[in-house]
Amino acid sequence: MKQLVLFFLSVLFIFSNTLAQQGQGHVLQRMIERRLDKKASETTGPLPDYSQLYYWAASPYKHDCSDSVPAFLNNEVRDSSADVFFIHPTTFIGHMKTTAWNADLSDTAVNRETDLRPILYQASVFNGSCRIFAPRYRQANLKAFFVLNTNSAHQAFDTAYSDIKQAFQYYLEHDNHGRPIIIASHSQGSLHAIRLLRDFFDGKPLQKQLVCAYIVGYQIEKNAFTHIPFGNTPAATGCVVGWRSFREGTRTHFVQAEKGNSLCVNPITWTTSLQWASPVLDEGTVGLDFNKVHPHVVGAGIDSTTRVLWVILSEDLGDNVEKRKNLHIADYNLFWMNIRENVKQRIAAYQQKSELSMGN
Repeated sequence: MKQLVLFFLSVLFIFSNTLAQQGQGHVLQRMIERRLDKKASETTGPLPDYSQLYYWAASPYKHDCSDSVPAFLNNEVRDSSADVFFIHPTTFIGHMKTTAWNADLSDTAVNRETDLRPILYQASVFNGSCRIFAPRYRQANLKAFFVLNTNSAHQAFDTAYSDIKQAFQYYLEHDNHGRPIIIASHSQGSLHAIRLLRDFFDGKPLQKQLVCAYIVGYQIEKNAFTHIPFGNTPAATGCVVGWRSFREGTRTHFVQAEKGNSLCVNPITWTTSLQWASPVLDEGTVGLDFNKVHPHVVGAGIDSTTRVLWVILSEDLGDNVEKRKNLHIADYNLFWMNIRENVKQRIAAYQQKSELSMGN
């Protein structure tokens, strides 16, 4: 039941996002805003202090869910030659009419949902090659995505981003020490990651330390960045990659309304080619059973019209995920092993370039 709720909400999230980006529905959004704001609780809880480990959902200085390694990888050789700054998706849902616009960082239920969902199933994909830093932040409640063009939503997202920016600045000042950086995110996290990349990397000195940014589950417009290219090869560095997963043949009206203004990589081949990637190239999906891998069950191709990722799934893949058209909540899980191996590949390419640069 919980998965069905999350699936339904993810559909509404993407629809609302597209509607707002096109400048439509302003009057309707303001009407909804007033209704949502009328009984909304005040945002409560502490301001984050990122010198305290409590305010990190994942950190190399404590044991957390991002440290989890599936049983099938027990013999894997791992290192931590780079850092990943991971921005988790929305886990603050609640009753939208009465809940606050932003999460309370002392809310144990929200924190637990964050830890046992995105930190376990998404952030952990990077622990084969990276130290993982994932801040807790006063994330915007899901309702903000239904009224994106309103003051309440802007304030909610600004509050969330201010925490993320503060956490990243703390990381840079205390933990980075010139190490290679990966930015990774999903859904609401990707909304904030795009802003973070613009503020800290795009055309700025820190771009030299960027291995790659995995901006997943959110539209990346073609003109999103001025100086950061979109990665179109598996070993490209200093770039951004991203995708949004839908079942093959799915062209929803809200995605079509974007008129192809979206960048997408195929996370099986790591190219922008429209050629389909066979399930033979699928290195493994990780589902709710974290310790079990399902190889060769996913094929994928980029839709030439909408520029989203179309996916074909084997009937052997459990959890009935194959029955869904919108695969938003599985954006990472479906390509878990391909992502893990690609992270290693890009870090190796980055290190090689750095060594050649130092040699010159």
